Amino acid sequence: MDPECKKYADIKPWSAFPVTIAAATGIRYLHLFKIIVMALPQPRQAHSRYTALVAAVLCCALSSCKHNSRIYKSNCDAGVSFKQVSFHQLMDSLANFDQQYVEVSGKYQEDKELSALFGDGTSADSDGLWVNFSQDCPLYLSGTHQGLFEYNDGQFTQLNNRSITIRGRIDLRNKGSHSKCKAAIDRVSLVKL
Repeated sequence: MDPECKKYADIKPWSAFPVTIAAATGIRYLHLFKIIVMALPQPRQAHSRYTALVAAVLCCALSSCKHNSRIYKSNCDAGVSFKQVSFHQLMDSLANFDQQYVEVSGKYQEDKELSALFGDGTSADSDGLWVNFSQDCPLYLSGTHQGLFEYNDGQFTQLNNRSITIRGRIDLRNKGSHSKCKAAIDRVSLVKL
């Protein structure tokens, strides 16, 4: 910026004063226009401010999603390795997984005489995996002494109709209440909500 323009750079563009000064000192209107334009917020600056604001909001939102996941664990079968298997793969070849320790995900449903895990889009009892929670394997929220089935913050942990990941041992002989399911998962040692 040339020295003559510098002394007028801090003039507010909304006042009529710069026009008077410009006429009195002989500064051409082009220089005055440059001063006024430089005093206004530039589109790139505004864009970068909004971009930074949007990025900050997205980071906060995404990082808060990570904290919504809760993991309840038990010390049962602590030294056992669990085979990760999809729900459909497990149900299609149950005989191969009898008495095996697995980790499987699905939609948990509970009702009167129902505690079962289902795959996406299935809800018929015969297509489910009976979930046999046991007092022998108490499940606690990681890092706390808060149990999965304990009353906390004015309510019980809501499991019904939620997608969960669960670890346990498959038992083909146990088919749940009234033999509604194909098999059961016993010795549940992890529930991830």
